[in-house]
Amino acid sequence: MTKRIIPDTLTSCNLLCGSVAVFLATQNNSKETFILAFCFILAGAFFDFFDGMSARLLKAPSPIGIQLDSLADDITFGLAPSMMLFCYLKPILGWWALLALVMAAFSALRLAKFNVDERQHDSFIGLATPANAIFWGGICCLPVSVLAYDWMAWVLLGLSFVSCYLLNAEIPFFSFKSFKREKAIILCFLLGCLILIGFCIYKALVTKHIEFAFFSGTACIVWYVAVNLLLACKKCKV
Repeated sequence: MTKRIIPDTLTSCNLLCGSVAVFLATQNNSKETFILAFCFILAGAFFDFFDGMSARLLKAPSPIGIQLDSLADDITFGLAPSMMLFCYLKPILGWWALLALVMAAFSALRLAKFNVDERQHDSFIGLATPANAIFWGGICCLPVSVLAYDWMAWVLLGLSFVSCYLLNAEIPFFSFKSFKREKAIILCFLLGCLILIGFCIYKALVTKHIEFAFFSGTACIVWYVAVNLLLACKKCKV
């Protein structure tokens, strides 16, 4: 019983980080607030990684822990990025921006499917919610001047529906748990991530805009999706 407290506490910290991110996203439409909200999403991802690891190391998995994990993930990686996108787009789209919250519902559906899908022990079927949250968190950290053209806001709203599809699509996505089986692919992915992160940090230092450093997360997720879609296409041809 005592062992269960550790992973459940880490999961609760994940949920708390997501709740703070939601609160921050609704405070004001400023770059600094969105960056801080994104930092709490990243902190939630940190706790999410270690709650599962601690449960395995301590051999203390529990049905309650599994359900708590999904609830926390839907707040941190479903509602929080959806709320960030809503607040980011609202000055341009008005109440049409509420459609961004549909992503939170599809994130919940994706998490529910994950809990009952026996195929997803060491890989994913559909885009994982933390990856989706990092993608949108990085975008919302960009200056609002990105939306200087109204059509850009509509493009982002449209992309949120693409995310809804990818979250629940029957498309395989590799995870680091499958490193032994897909070593070459994962190493290639990590190399690409290092290049993208290095470029974004360099851009942030040169332009003195810290938001470009956070956008590296978005760039890495685009690279991750692209690699997996290419692999899926290759398997279909075979």
